[in-house]
Amino acid sequence: MDRLGHWEGVYSTHREHEVGWYQARPDTSLRLIAGLASGPGDAIIDVGGGASNLVDHLLDLGFLNITVLDISATALNAVKTRLGPRASTVQWLARDITRLKPRGPYKLWHDRAVFHFLTDPKDRASYVSTLSDALPLGAHVIMATFADDGPEMCSNLPVCRYSPEQLSAELGDGFALLESLRETHVTPNQGKQKFIYCCFRRN
Repeated sequence: MDRLGHWEGVYSTHREHEVGWYQARPDTSLRLIAGLASGPGDAIIDVGGGASNLVDHLLDLGFLNITVLDISATALNAVKTRLGPRASTVQWLARDITRLKPRGPYKLWHDRAVFHFLTDPKDRASYVSTLSDALPLGAHVIMATFADDGPEMCSNLPVCRYSPEQLSAELGDGFALLESLRETHVTPNQGKQKFIYCCFRRN
């Protein structure tokens, strides 16, 4: 599967509020980030940020050191246009997280709905290796995936579904599970998707 071609196609043919994972305000992510961040200077990376407006809200809250990574340059360019002059304060990385390592270190790694698309164990191992290299001891991870009773497909692609225990096992002993919660996401078409959010600390 041509991963880059797929996601460029999605973001070239859909506006930001038309994709199934759209959130008008990512309240759960914002609450978890606020609870784990030590201050506005913390280096935060949003992996698979796409056209999400999480970065807008983080800037509104005064965070100063934000990186947004997504495989789709089209998605990132849409966010840059939306942010206007504020876009220059953010670092933008158009990369496949399984192939190119972002520079760290980061104090907080946020991923809402990238990891569950990694159905190949080699891609998951590469992701976890990058995650481990990018985070110093004591740094935090917020990862959201489809729950074990969530959808089996998304964006016409198969996904992996997780319980908190399964997700913790994927990350391995280098990460301690601190908190988990379930959330039902309502899509723009009024569909319902079961998610889990898990917070980890780098050991």
